[in-house]
Amino acid sequence: MESYVKKIRREIHEYPEIGFDLPRTLALIRRELDEIGIEYTEKYGKSSIVATINPEKSGYTVALRADMDALPIKEETGLPYSSKIDGQMHACGHDAHTAILLATARELYAMRDRISCRVKLIFQAAEEYAPSGAMLMARDGVMDDVDVIGGLHVDTNHPTGTVGLLSGELSAISDGFVLKFFGKAAHAARQHQGTDAILMAVSAITEIEMMIAKRFDAKDSVIFNVGSIHGGIANNIVCDECELYCTVRTMKEDVGNRVKEYVLDVCEGVTRAWGGSYEHIQKKYYPIVYNDPRLHERAKKFVASLIGEENVEAAARGLGGEDFAYFAKEKPGYFFRLGTKNDSLPRVGVHNGKFTLDEDCLPIGVKLLTGFVLDSMNGI
Repeated sequence: MESYVKKIRREIHEYPEIGFDLPRTLALIRRELDEIGIEYTEKYGKSSIVATINPEKSGYTVALRADMDALPIKEETGLPYSSKIDGQMHACGHDAHTAILLATARELYAMRDRISCRVKLIFQAAEEYAPSGAMLMARDGVMDDVDVIGGLHVDTNHPTGTVGLLSGELSAISDGFVLKFFGKAAHAARQHQGTDAILMAVSAITEIEMMIAKRFDAKDSVIFNVGSIHGGIANNIVCDECELYCTVRTMKEDVGNRVKEYVLDVCEGVTRAWGGSYEHIQKKYYPIVYNDPRLHERAKKFVASLIGEENVEAAARGLGGEDFAYFAKEKPGYFFRLGTKNDSLPRVGVHNGKFTLDEDCLPIGVKLLTGFVLDSMNGI
């Protein structure tokens, strides 16, 4: 199993694909499922596969999920199996998640006669993309016949060999949107005849940051970030259109709603003052990942039995977003943090071109997902 999961992970890593454009990754998954002998369908969502073990045991269903997509990041690791696609990289560990689920499929299929339930294996596209791949699959009913669901994410906050567990809210609300500001073009020598969209956008950023600092309790954990700005065509033309690609992260739904109201109020005020206009375009929204307390109590016991109680750690709530939340909103779910911290590797986190995964975590991930099925198969 160990050699298999590493081989599959490296094959996926060499050919990272983004969003819903995953032809090579999907072909690999079909190939492996066909070889094992597990039936599957592609009717849920977009560019996603759902495989089923023990389809006849329909009285109770345990689901496992892995995300498959990569990021538009240039790889800088220098590994022999580095990305062969320039500007694309598995910099968030989804290659590991997919390989772990395929290896888990092999393990579970081999012991299928000992498993008292049906098992659904969800290979999901577009966790890093909009619209959310999980949202589309949930909308299409992938969770209708599921009773519990488990998933995992590699985590550089926990050493390799450990697993992070947490009951209740695990991740933040992730709200991604674009703010477009519209002004009026003019020659730079006659600025008074135009309306500067870049100036309105910059003013809005400043006002929003000040608003968050002054109008929210520091304990509310609010993050606003502009990750990309696009505007203007030449240095001697007043810009007439500027876009801000933004994200807001919060731990409470009511706080997130207030932030959005204030953001729109700021944009309204800035554009009115300068004689321009704006548009808000919703791109990506992930709810909070909620770990079911019943599954948490069970996880503490079965994970300790697998890797030793000394290797079970408390995971920290964070402001990262994760669309596993769409599955866990519908049925009891549990999301594990799989330790991959290794001081001999570059000390960088995910979403970085130098991110290097400690592959020793992969077999532990397989044990974890297999154990989740065996522990949950008779109900919680």
